[in-house]
Amino acid sequence: MAESSNPVFNNIIKQMIKKSLFTERQIEIILNQLNIQKTNFSITKGAYYRQVNQSRDKLLGLYFSVILLKGLGVLIPEDIDVINKLSEQVSVIQNGDVFPEREYEIISVIDALVNRACRL
Repeated sequence: MAESSNPVFNNIIKQMIKKSLFTERQIEIILNQLNIQKTNFSITKGAYYRQVNQSRDKLLGLYFSVILLKGLGVLIPEDIDVINKLSEQVSVIQNGDVFPEREYEIISVIDALVNRACRL
């Protein structure tokens, strides 16, 4: 399946998607389904709804994983704090202009913080 080239996703968001469990298309579908960002898809209705189900299954798996890991003590409160702060920054990055020369620095900081939180 070809990745979309959504102009709404800046380079930082695209890099984060590459490191996530989701594809750009799946993120677009999730945003579309939640009425966060409307996107016109050039695929059949059947293919779209098949991908909606795949995206939903991945999202459910993510939620269950977070609940499980937090419940087992793998994700500790400090990790959740880091995740929350990074999430707030992603929102700012998504809606703001970032100078291209700063993108690498921002991605590096996010990588370092996530790697520090992952103690495996």
